Order: sequence, then structure tokens, then C-alpha cells
Amino acid sequence: MIGPNDKIAVVSQHGTSWSLVKGTLEKGEDKESALKREVEEETGITNFRTIKQYPSYDRYIIGKDGGEDKSMLKTISMFLCVTPEPELLPQDPENPEARWIDPLEVGRLLTHAKDKAFYNGVLEEVLDFIKSRAGNT
Repeated sequence: MIGPNDKIAVVSQHGTSWSLVKGTLEKGEDKESALKREVEEETGITNFRTIKQYPSYDRYIIGKDGGEDKSMLKTISMFLCVTPEPELLPQDPENPEARWIDPLEVGRLLTHAKDKAFYNGVLEEVLDFIKSRAGNT
């Protein structure tokens, strides 16, 4: 999620780790519905636009202590989204904090190695998108 300040939303999971906004599909839910629900739960944002869906990747969940919990392998679907909303107000007690972070700092903050690898793999595209937005305002 890219905010109006060209920063990226990151969320604290359990207050012990950091990740990009993501979640699990609930029964009968499609990816777009899950995206809307998870974004609202983890950031409080309801007004956003999806630009692109990235290829999915698999990784183990982050445990409550911040380490890798191999009890569950999950498939992560990520989206490039933008919002005009400046305030982050998480609704989910399991994800108690959200912050806007400079795009160049996000990779260092993310806890899970696969999340870092994903983000670092799309960083240039994210920066190019931000630059192209600046030229259109």
C-alpha cells in the first residue's frame, strides 16, 4: 500500500514482527474481497485502488515470538495498491500497529526472509510507480 506521502504501509504482527499487509482467505472469499478486508483490519484504510497483483509465494507463518512458525505454510498473494488516506488505524488486535515507512527502508524492517526477498524483488517497480505518479500531479 502506497500512501499519499509515497511511503509504504507496514504492520506489526503480534507486536513482535513487521510485515506488509496480508492475510488469509476466509471460506467463500475471493482474493479481492480478502484484500479489502485485510487492508481495513490491518490499517483502517477503506479507500484504495489496486494497481497490480504480483505472483504468489509460499512461506511459513510468523510466530507470536517473531520467529518462523512451521506449523502452517501459507500462500501469500501481494498487490500494489495506492490510497489517498494518510492515517493508519489498525482494527485487528493481532496487528496492533501500522506505520508509513520510506520505500527504501521497508526491506530492512520486514521480519520474514521471504517477505524481504519479495519486497526487494519489486522495489524498483514500486519506486518507478512512485516516480511516475509524481510526474502526473
